[in-house]
Amino acid sequence: MHEFPETRDSLLVQVKDPENGPAWELFVQIYRPVIYRIALARGLQDADAHDLAQQVLMSVSAAIGRWEKSSEESKFRKWLSRVTRNAILNALMRTPADRAPGGTSAKISLEAIASADSETESLVATEYRRELYWRAAAVVRAEVEEMTWKAFELSVLENMPIDQVAKELRKSTGAVYSARSRVMLRLREAVRAMENEQ
Repeated sequence: MHEFPETRDSLLVQVKDPENGPAWELFVQIYRPVIYRIALARGLQDADAHDLAQQVLMSVSAAIGRWEKSSEESKFRKWLSRVTRNAILNALMRTPADRAPGGTSAKISLEAIASADSETESLVATEYRRELYWRAAAVVRAEVEEMTWKAFELSVLENMPIDQVAKELRKSTGAVYSARSRVMLRLREAVRAMENEQ
């Protein structure tokens, strides 16, 4: 499931300021890939998903100044999920002249999407977390030795048995476990740091 996580209030305050370009760039860097992947998961094609992400970001830019958190129901992620869901519905409901109108299955699909607001929230949170980990992985990979990263990559990302990784890298199993643990710890720290900077 994809869900937008809570965005730190400090980033939201900064994004509300139209003069704060760096805050908006950070916001776009985090949320554009999230919105894009949600659009793909909801059935849009690649180009349409990119267009939709741009449309949602423009909508957020136009409306963020008026957004206020007054209760749990008005959390930013719920608001952003609603904006994303509505944009996806609008994109799916548009019927270009060269496309035949949908039948019963298209109607059922649209109704399912309309009723899946909580699923969209979940999609947003999951995709946000994924984006943070990808960004953190790029940072950590640049910090650690190539052999350390390779031990992590083979044992965790490719799920290769530790003894096989040790053999391939010509290291002891203890060295592989140690390298893997260092990278995982550093990843958690990098994700926490990224969450705190938002």
